[in-house]
Amino acid sequence: MKILLNNRVEEFDAGSLTVQQLLEIKKYSFRMRTVKVNGRYVPPAEYDKTIINDGDNVQVIYLMSGG
Repeated sequence: MKILLNNRVEEFDAGSLTVQQLLEIKKYSFRMRTVKVNGRYVPPAEYDKTIINDGDNVQVIYLMSGG
């Protein structure tokens, strides 16, 4: 399947993935992050239930602070 991940085309061998599986495959381990699938915010409690399908637009945004 092909998805748009952070404005880049990514290809995976699976037919679909959960958000949690995607984060594990891509090794996105930073705790302060926001995930959107097709513009819809996905709360962390739904990462293992939210399915990403072929053609979906996924954004993983890291939250940083500083001074």
